[in-house]
Amino acid sequence: MRARPAGISRDPSHDPPHDRSSYRFALAWALPLTVGAAAWVQPWAAWAVMFGWQLALALAERVPALRHSPPAAPQTAWHRACLRLHVPLQAALLALGLAIAASGDHPAWMIALLALGVGGVSGSQGITFAHELGHSRSRLDRVLGWMLMASVNYAHFMVEHYRGHHVRVATDADPASARRGESLWRFLPRTLAGSWKSAWVLEARRLQQLRRGWARSPLAWATAAQAALLVAIAVWLSPLALLFWVLQSAYAIFLLEAINYIEHYGLRRRVRADGRAEAFGVQHAWNADHLLTNSVIANLQRHSDHHLHAWKPYAELSPLGGPQLPTGYAGCLFLASVPGWWFRVMHPRLDALSV
Repeated sequence: MRARPAGISRDPSHDPPHDRSSYRFALAWALPLTVGAAAWVQPWAAWAVMFGWQLALALAERVPALRHSPPAAPQTAWHRACLRLHVPLQAALLALGLAIAASGDHPAWMIALLALGVGGVSGSQGITFAHELGHSRSRLDRVLGWMLMASVNYAHFMVEHYRGHHVRVATDADPASARRGESLWRFLPRTLAGSWKSAWVLEARRLQQLRRGWARSPLAWATAAQAALLVAIAVWLSPLALLFWVLQSAYAIFLLEAINYIEHYGLRRRVRADGRAEAFGVQHAWNADHLLTNSVIANLQRHSDHHLHAWKPYAELSPLGGPQLPTGYAGCLFLASVPGWWFRVMHPRLDALSV
């Protein structure tokens, strides 16, 4: 991982002008806006619109002209705004969902579909943008990242991802790296339990090194805030509002861990005799460069470059080659959900890498 030199930060007034291709990242705003509009008209329609987005992106990934994104470009204030604006958009979407659920005007099945639609946004984009904000040198960005992760009851990601996953990626010690032959459905309980445990172990170690108590831990405070919000929703709103909040969080977490499953499936760094893993290389992450999906999720599919240069802003990530997915993340979500299809497509690719 390459860190920006200490003491050097970006001055927005000195940002280079962004090229027109950078406007593609504004497409990300369409997702919360259209899902919110659908929820306002009819709660169940939030799920229909979200599923429509996922299906449309998966189909677009099959179009040859849309399989490549524009080259990397310098990060500007525009790129930062594309991330930061998502925070109030998601907050408004969550508030709308809570209000609809608490009104008591709709049956539980409709609230469940509403939650899946909203969770599709908070998972595919909210967590992705929280991930990017958490890698920022800006304290404001990191706070926004914590807020987004707390909104899906998964704040421990802000510890485990940066201090755990990035260190142990593509090894058996990493709960977020899927093993060859492991289905998505077997991976999920392992990564959920392992990531939670790892985050608290890592945070305890950090506090011990700094000689601080848990009162100084952002993880402890964020976890307490998550619990308090759940209690407040149950007490002051309604059971249906609690159902909405828990279900949207659960679906968001599912999307996060499903993407984790896809990103490093079956790839392993060699472990030396002393127990240390080889350095991370482009060959240790699956990549894709599909235009529309990258525009909606901030170039996350350029994953090898992200792991090699963890502090590099998303606009500056490059398609470095390395292992290539059969399609983009949107399509792979459908494939990975059916283990037989996934293994049939991915194992020949893994075999070709080992030749």
